[in-house]
Amino acid sequence: MCQPSDPPRAQPHARRSTATTAATAFAALGVAGSLLLAGCGGSGGDGSASGPGGQLRVVATTTQAGDFSRVIGGDLVEVTQLVKPNVDPHDFEPSPADLDAIAEADVLVTNGVGLESWLDDAVEAAGFDGTRVVMADGVTLREGGHEHGDEDEEHADEHEHDPHVWHDPRNAKIMVAGIERAFAAADPENTGNYLANLTAYTVELDELDRYTEAQIATIPEDQRLLVTNHDSFGYYTARYGITYVGAVIPSFDTSAELSGQAIQEIVAKIRATGAKAVFSESSLSPKTADTIGREADVTVIAGEDSLYADSLGPPGSAGGTYLTAERHNTDVIVAALR
Repeated sequence: MCQPSDPPRAQPHARRSTATTAATAFAALGVAGSLLLAGCGGSGGDGSASGPGGQLRVVATTTQAGDFSRVIGGDLVEVTQLVKPNVDPHDFEPSPADLDAIAEADVLVTNGVGLESWLDDAVEAAGFDGTRVVMADGVTLREGGHEHGDEDEEHADEHEHDPHVWHDPRNAKIMVAGIERAFAAADPENTGNYLANLTAYTVELDELDRYTEAQIATIPEDQRLLVTNHDSFGYYTARYGITYVGAVIPSFDTSAELSGQAIQEIVAKIRATGAKAVFSESSLSPKTADTIGREADVTVIAGEDSLYADSLGPPGSAGGTYLTAERHNTDVIVAALR
């Protein structure tokens, strides 16, 4: 069986015509993928693990999906993570190597709720026939549209729910439970191991929730005001009693157009509410946040203190895992607002 090669490290890039690039990219990927798969077998349909040493072959779309899969699977799974650290998943383009990995996977772990707008085309091009996990299944979704202006109405309709569900640890518990069920179904001999990993991690998620709640409680209520690069912390603000003032990009999706009117509106909101800071995100350029910070005369939190919103950071960084990233976010927010 041919082995999937390591996918090249994706990099953030400038905004462009989504329809044009998507059509071009998948036309090329479809040809390349068919060549790559011509000599490769797909994932086994008999429920048996197909990775080295009997490991489950798992493809995880996002950094959170990758981290959760490694936690629940441990040494029993071989995880290929498509979106790399500090890369925006909204704006990702799969490579031919990514298609090869998807084709050979036993389990495909995804976020869902429209976060991976590129995924369905990639799955079709790869001919994936394994088990697909949508981590957001079972989560009570946050309704969208409240941050979109009239000019973004069509875009808002396409993304009517907020996909950033992991920013509430209670949702993360639902997400990892779905992964555990899928791994156990695909590899029933190791059900006990997957369940033990889930049980231990659930304790850590509960501890994270308690920690975050206690830290946010130290901020005076009238100062719990959050401004970010884009609308990605709705579940976090709802869980911990923070007022969401607005975003530099008024959308759940970072590919939304940023208008001069939107900039004026967020500056006005910052001044009216007395928000102390604008928080940049690790996977996005801080340039526009810097502009808004100057216009509103408030601090811009960027660089090493950037929040991990759409993506986790590289191994060893403050955002190297879901647990450390969420603690980092809370510590930065508390330090800036308290």
